[in-house]
Amino acid sequence: MEHELGPRDTRAYVIHPELTSDQERRAPGPALDEAVSLAHALPDLTVVGREIVRLAKPHPGHLFGTGKTEELGARLREAEAELVLIDGPVSPVQQRNLEKAWKVKILDRTGLILEIFSDRAATREGVLQVEMAALSYQRTRLVRAWTHLERQRGGLGFVGGPGETQIEADRRAIDEQLTRLRKQLAKVVKTRELHRAARAKVPFPVVALVGYTNAGKSTLFNRMTGAEVMARDMLFATLDPTMRSIDLPGGQQVILSDTVGFISDLPTQLVAAFRATLEEVLGADLIIHVRDISHDETAEQAEDVHAIMGDLGVSQEVPQIEVWNKIDLLAPEEQEARLTEAARRDEVVALSALTGEGIDRLYAAVDTALAQDTFHEGLSLTFAQGRNRAWLHEAGVVEDERQTETGWDLDLRWSRKQAAQYAKDVAG
Repeated sequence: MEHELGPRDTRAYVIHPELTSDQERRAPGPALDEAVSLAHALPDLTVVGREIVRLAKPHPGHLFGTGKTEELGARLREAEAELVLIDGPVSPVQQRNLEKAWKVKILDRTGLILEIFSDRAATREGVLQVEMAALSYQRTRLVRAWTHLERQRGGLGFVGGPGETQIEADRRAIDEQLTRLRKQLAKVVKTRELHRAARAKVPFPVVALVGYTNAGKSTLFNRMTGAEVMARDMLFATLDPTMRSIDLPGGQQVILSDTVGFISDLPTQLVAAFRATLEEVLGADLIIHVRDISHDETAEQAEDVHAIMGDLGVSQEVPQIEVWNKIDLLAPEEQEARLTEAARRDEVVALSALTGEGIDRLYAAVDTALAQDTFHEGLSLTFAQGRNRAWLHEAGVVEDERQTETGWDLDLRWSRKQAAQYAKDVAG
């Protein structure tokens, strides 16, 4: 069922080309559903049609064969489509020829995701990353496709060779803009590094939420923190990491970080552009991998998440909890089976972030996972070391304290990370 058409909405038609020769191709039904979800993530856009088109191999000039191109064109005219979203790569030549044949604007998967990123990015760094990714994408699409790109400009033609072509000028302009953006980004990243260094002085464990896009991370983040982070049923709802401090029921204070959702077949240039938004995961003490357990391809999505975390260099030693979210969407017998299976596994928690069912089990699992990294230690301080004592109490690591003639004897329970931070901040 498509969204209702608003008065100013662009009418979009979604096509998923299924390349039958690709042995590793995704199941076409869920792939088309995801492409439609991507389309719904853009404002003022309504999907008026969708279909899967089977291809033995892409046609170099039009992507689809002549007959199929004409057949699709008739359906697009009937649906009064203004925009066609093709869920896959489309070469600049294919795009130009299809736009000419169908008299509509065409966006391929990369172009669509860039549009969503551009609409969602909230921080200065996010905006710069989007602009750089968009320019890199645009640069690859500069082909001798339009008349103005054929013109020569500058130079008289007999001194120093032929003048610079428009396409070369366009490419040079993009390269100059990319250089400017990289310089701006370097300044922004430096500021962010200072902020991260300041956060590192807060000796609380960082718990990072990761998962496939639309798995319910932001809803779970809101449930755990009470924060009003945008949580909608759309892909890429969160594009910038959001961090909040929360107190666990056991008394432990942690910093919870929500991150951008992962997605299959995310173009390399976009993974690179948004690596920065996932950097919080690299420094996390605990990773909560949120899965939409009701999704038909939940296992494949989990594999994609593990692969991307591996590419990012996330250490295997960082403890992980797997959250099976959206159990409220399962049939009663399947829900019971999932709950039973999760109960048998220490590293798995089944819950519904929407209803709150099972959230207490997650808190207990987080407490347990973080406690495994902690140890007891006794420490004696003099009255002159009041700053040290204040640091320890603020960090919440003091379990017992006795005043002596010269100062205090403290019983601590802390992690190696907290001990190292204490040594660096006040004891060193």
